[in-house]
This record gives sequence, structure tokens and C-alpha cells, in this order.
Amino acid sequence: MKIIVTHFAPDVDAITSVWLLKRFLPEWKEAEVRFVPAGKSFENQIVDSDPDILHVDTGMGQLDHHQTDEDTCAAKLTLDFIFKNKSAVNKKKKGTAGNDAPMERLVEVVNDIDHFREVYFPNPMSDYYDFGLVAIFDGWKLIFSDEPLKIVELGLLTLDGIYKNFQNKVWAENEIDKKGIEFKTKWGKGIALETVNDEVIRIAQRTGFTVAVRKDPKKDYVRIKSLPQSEADLTACYNIFRKLDKEATWFLHSSRKMILNGSIKNPESKPTKLTLREIVNVLKNE
Repeated sequence: MKIIVTHFAPDVDAITSVWLLKRFLPEWKEAEVRFVPAGKSFENQIVDSDPDILHVDTGMGQLDHHQTDEDTCAAKLTLDFIFKNKSAVNKKKKGTAGNDAPMERLVEVVNDIDHFREVYFPNPMSDYYDFGLVAIFDGWKLIFSDEPLKIVELGLLTLDGIYKNFQNKVWAENEIDKKGIEFKTKWGKGIALETVNDEVIRIAQRTGFTVAVRKDPKKDYVRIKSLPQSEADLTACYNIFRKLDKEATWFLHSSRKMILNGSIKNPESKPTKLTLREIVNVLKNE
């Protein structure tokens, strides 16, 4: 039986380390999670003396960082351990840490959190941060103060979702870079692309595009969004689209900043037959 050991009241770093081992090293998937006082080892054993027991964020072993002042954390050490382990199993696999950019980016955020750098985030007192991972984990520690395993189990599921979103984000960034068609509108610069990844809309807006267009190449649905505080008014474009494709289902949001054609929320909606270029031409010339 394999055992993963971490400290009581597990934090983001400790739980992420457990998550990495259980999700990305198959032989540790069913490992039991045990808890010790911070800095201690399981049953006072010599840390790393048993290959079936891994200590993370405690014990001063290979997956703990409290014995050094380096800019690292247990999750970073665990990620390196995983890459080295996989490389040893399959020496033909090219690369190491470059194999999973989403995972690396996730762990870098954990490292910043573990070194308390969130106090330097923009507007650190904003209530938005209380919807974030640190706040959620802190809340669980208050609710389940005597149930560290419950906190870990909830944390593993949460990190599954975060990792999936990181994968989607990296994919969206690549889609924009490779497929994005940039154009100008009277409200500012726009970008359009065909992809099944809806995250491209959000990424485009976060990177300065006033208007973002996505056409789903499989369902032909179209989403057009402009920045909420921009001067864009998509009403005229909406009316043109309705004339060009009368059979399609078009929806203009009450803000006049968004046009939707088709949605998984409305399975009865009809996708447009307009091409991406035709849609862009309307937005450019209006």
C-alpha cells in the first residue's frame, strides 16, 4: 500500500502536491493520504526511506521546501519529481517540464500563493478574490477543521476543474495565435476565428480586442461579443445579419454588446449559413 503524507490543515501547496501524485503517477492513484503535524514524518520514520511513502510539504524530504529559502514550493518539487519519474520509465520521450504547459502554469500560481504574493495582486482587497482558490480552501479549513481528508478530497476535485480550464486557456491562446483573423471596426480592433473552443472570446477580450467573433466549425453557431465598457453598439450589425440570413436564429443582448446565433442553452436555435468572412465584413463596414 502506498501512502502520501502531508500536514494537518492542508493548504493549497500541500493539496496540489497530493493532486499531482494521485492524478499523474498511475502507481500512486489509489494511495492513502495520511496527516502529521507540520514538519513531522509518518510514524517518525526517516523521510524518503520507504519507496511506498511520499511526504509532501512536510518532513524536510525531497518533496518539502521548508528546509530552503529557494523560490520553490512542494508542488514545484512534486512536478519535477513526476517529470523525472516519467522520463525514467520512458527514456524515449522527448522533453521533460515542457510536456505540459497548463500544469506548469498552474503550479507557478501555487508557488506564488505559497509565498504570499497574492497580497501584491492588483486591487488585493477586492471581493473577487474571495471567490478564488485560496479563499475556498481557507473556508473549508474553517468548516472541516477536524476533517483534513475531506479538505483534500474537495481540493482534488477543484484542481481537476482548474487544470481543465488551464488546458482550455492554453489551447485558446494557441488558436488565437494560429487562426485569428484580425480586423478593424469603428469601435476598435477585432478578431475572428473558427474553433470549438469558446474560451477564445474571453482571451481575446482580455488581450485588448474590442470585438471578438467565434464560429463553431462543427455546429456553425456564431458568438460576437464586444467589451462591456466600450462604445460598441451591435444593433445595426444585428439587423444586417437578420436580413442576410433570415432563417438563422439571432439574439441581440439587451446591452447591445453581444450577438448570439445558436446556443447549447437553446437546442431549437438554427445556426447561420453566413461564412466567417461575411460576418467580419459586416462588422468592418458598419
